[in-house]
Amino acid sequence: MAEIVDSVWSQRDTSPGAIEAALRGLVIEHTRAHAGTMPARALNLVSVVDARWRGEIANRLGMVGRLAPSRNVVCKVEPGRETLDARATVSGLEGGREGLATLRETVVVSVGERHLEHLDTIVDPLVVTDVATVVWSPHGHPEAVDALLALSQSVLLDSRDEPDPVDALARVGRLAQDTYVVDLSWLRGTPWRERVAAAFDPAARRAELATLDRVTVRHRADSCVAALLLAGWLAARLGWRVSKLTRRDDGLAGRVRSRRGEVAVRLEPEPDMTAPGLCGVALHSASGAGVALRRGVGGLEMTRTDRDGHERTWTVLGASRGEPGILGEGLRQALLRDGTFDPALAAARGMVA
Repeated sequence: MAEIVDSVWSQRDTSPGAIEAALRGLVIEHTRAHAGTMPARALNLVSVVDARWRGEIANRLGMVGRLAPSRNVVCKVEPGRETLDARATVSGLEGGREGLATLRETVVVSVGERHLEHLDTIVDPLVVTDVATVVWSPHGHPEAVDALLALSQSVLLDSRDEPDPVDALARVGRLAQDTYVVDLSWLRGTPWRERVAAAFDPAARRAELATLDRVTVRHRADSCVAALLLAGWLAARLGWRVSKLTRRDDGLAGRVRSRRGEVAVRLEPEPDMTAPGLCGVALHSASGAGVALRRGVGGLEMTRTDRDGHERTWTVLGASRGEPGILGEGLRQALLRDGTFDPALAAARGMVA
């Protein structure tokens, strides 16, 4: 099996121009020294991370596998730092005559808090031109994200990191006016949306959508936004007119207006849930029929109730990608466009406005 080959450069108290020149030199040197290698050119990822948590972020990026960015620019924030330190690494498989191998480049730039408002001047020379750029700031630093908007095509974020769902959705809404947003809280709901859509895909079942009168979404306590986005997706797809949900016990509850009447919507936290995201979705119609999904062993457990009260339960295997796969899916989605997200976001914001 081919071995990983690294070329490394580092310098203290450096400049963006010097980093760019060194990285370009590493790529040239590596391709000359290892026949059959060529730079990968698919995605720039600019990560703004706190220095003390950089190892955690590196571990998460290490699990994305083939979806790893072509060039990863990590801005490591150190309180009180005045100058820039940098380390650049070019990695690739030893190709030789056995075939082509791709290079991936990582640049870690140590910056101070004072650099964040003008981070674009540091990052601009370090991203590959004519390649999509994604900005990810998992530890906050909204000023850094704002500074990088002009350089990027997408912003990757996780609304779960914001303690107030109203603020989280408002932030996503503001960013969505200027760029394409990939929210990991939205992606955690993908298997649930797929299974709900599949449950009503048969023509004989679609009429039940018009008679829905109750929707319940259960979620982990810190994943209220994921529940709101799922409810917003239903509202947008089914043409419901939303109104504000109110606090009830530990959750949110209220009514929205469908073409045929009112639909009761309830979002409930699940205290014993360990993984982020959703743990259950239930849709009931006025006829007595309904569909319920719950987290189960090996996939999602689905229960369908017919109008006569007869129930059937089975497991949908492989329905969830699991938390380790969420970040990789987020990077993949940055190169795509999900036309259902913006309407779902607008409806979700209407439920908490």
